[in-house]
Amino acid sequence: MRMKSRKEALNERIVQRKAKVCVLGLGYVGLPLALRFAEVGFPVFGIDTDDEKVEKINRGISYIPGVSLNLQEPKVLRASKDFSHLDDADAAIICVPTPLSKTREPDLSLVLEAAQTVAKHLHPGELIVLESTTYPGTTREVLLPLLEERGLKSGQDFFLAYSPERVDPGNEIFTLSNTPKVIAGISPSCLALAQTLYSQIVQRVVPVSTTDTAEIVKLLENTFRSVNIALVNEFAIMCDRLGLNVWEVIQAAATKPFGFMPFFPGPGLGGHCIPVDPHYLSWKLRLLAYKARTIELADEINREMPRFVAEKVGEALNRQRKSVNGSKILILGVAYKKDSTDVRESPALDVMKLLREKGGDIFYHDPWVPRLSFNGRDLGSVPLDAETLSTADVVVVITDHSRFDAGEVVEHSRLIIDARNLTHGIESAKIVRL
Repeated sequence: MRMKSRKEALNERIVQRKAKVCVLGLGYVGLPLALRFAEVGFPVFGIDTDDEKVEKINRGISYIPGVSLNLQEPKVLRASKDFSHLDDADAAIICVPTPLSKTREPDLSLVLEAAQTVAKHLHPGELIVLESTTYPGTTREVLLPLLEERGLKSGQDFFLAYSPERVDPGNEIFTLSNTPKVIAGISPSCLALAQTLYSQIVQRVVPVSTTDTAEIVKLLENTFRSVNIALVNEFAIMCDRLGLNVWEVIQAAATKPFGFMPFFPGPGLGGHCIPVDPHYLSWKLRLLAYKARTIELADEINREMPRFVAEKVGEALNRQRKSVNGSKILILGVAYKKDSTDVRESPALDVMKLLREKGGDIFYHDPWVPRLSFNGRDLGSVPLDAETLSTADVVVVITDHSRFDAGEVVEHSRLIIDARNLTHGIESAKIVRL
């Protein structure tokens, strides 16, 4: 009887859902992924260096809104700081952050740290997948040599693939299971196993020819959003100069049934993806003596939006014979997006900083962010009630959370700078829209 190859043996374990899956990094990407594998019956270990995350997961407590840890036996997810779980893992999936450095260059330190850890525990018959967003060439140029250092060969002894995450926190329509998954492998056998693995948890997998291709697919997706947001942000500035309502303009344009997709202006970009990912591509192209002009221009426009909002606050207060200096300024929403706890790269922080530098007395309300570190201080979210609204000289809407009652905000506020069109449909001299 012929002995099964490593690929065949691993493929069989995956199809039978007996393969042990280890997910490195239990944040907004890693935790939902680990949960999804657990939901369909795989034995799953989530590995993270954060004591609090590990403890909460093992107690069945989720720290991400919209993500439930209500799993019943035998659909179990266990979390640990112990990397020895990698010793007998059939699949190790790296889901660690890839931020920018202070010089706005790719910081792959967490990816390298995770890959080095995986390499120490690497054994024959294991599938390694990188999901962290990165520049084209990372899987092939960085991970592959590192994993092959100890003599094992990719596509033969172990298998290496790349599959960019497509997580939209808070989106109840498109979840991990019904969002198509782009997949690429270092070799055909690597791709085949990655397809088998992910087809267990998603409805559709989309194979592409190389890992470089899969890496740049994710960058195109978020560059597309960054550039279009920059376009509509500049349109907001142009409409402001022309005395036009940009929201009415967009609403009318969106009635065109072809050739137009509505994007909406705002106080700036936030989150870990859109403000960051395009820079991975522009950095890579600089190494090839090419300037990614569209990316850099979009970044310039988007980064100026917090200043534009702060200036609107100052202008509106001036019309009431007040200055920013000494004014009580209520920031409504500090999370970077609607109905999220995530404040990473939130434009609210930039707006608050600019107004604070001008002497504004800043306080905030956000039902999703009870506490916030700002300007060296630990701030707490104030209650959103008639007294809070009426005592503020100006209310600045940065995040349009579903819990906000626009009518109540307008009724009790003296002045509103609405950067998200929360008050759409309400006409009042109090409201200054973006």
